[in-house]
Amino acid sequence: MVRNGAFPADRLARWSLVGFWVCSAVHLVLVAVELEPYDSVTKALLMPLLAAWAASAGGPALLVAALLFSWGGDVLLSIDGWFVPGMILFGAAHVCYIWCFVRRGALRRLRRRPVVPLLYGLGWVAGIAVLWSGLGAMRLPVMAYSLLLFASATVASTRNRRTALGGLLFLLSDTLIGVRLGGLPLLPLHGVVIMGTYVTAQYLLASGLLRDTEHALVAAPR
Repeated sequence: MVRNGAFPADRLARWSLVGFWVCSAVHLVLVAVELEPYDSVTKALLMPLLAAWAASAGGPALLVAALLFSWGGDVLLSIDGWFVPGMILFGAAHVCYIWCFVRRGALRRLRRRPVVPLLYGLGWVAGIAVLWSGLGAMRLPVMAYSLLLFASATVASTRNRRTALGGLLFLLSDTLIGVRLGGLPLLPLHGVVIMGTYVTAQYLLASGLLRDTEHALVAAPR
């Protein structure tokens, strides 16, 4: 029974997720037509909506923390001169994701499949090598952040298909930011591709962890 005036958690989860996808669609349109600064407003709404969905659906605290750190990163990256602080907050988000997956046995699974971290490690080295000459003063910050990014994608690959794909898409999204930062040729609608892969990645990571949590609850002895 729901008390008078209370908002049921399942309804909050449902409407938060609907709001996230509506806001994502509007944001991608604004990015495509380059309507600044309105795209910064929709960007700032994305992760709070996804965090509200994750929290009200019973997601782990580390997932909610990762989404809120990502929100802070989104806001700071929209402000000129705040790229590195924004990167630091996204680094904190990846630390939360890494911790979350490690607590779910990621390291044990990776020890059984050493080729997975090897491939991601080679990808990190290759990415840094390609971007290195164009990064200038951003070389060390990008190297440190990208190490967390690749580590996050590596451990995300150990849970289920959703988290694995989410980690890869997050990797792709931030690699495309690195391409722009390094002065390399851009894709058509480069910003749309960055944000499209980013919002999809965050949803897949969140939904994959939620599904994992639900399975654990079902399997737990009563």
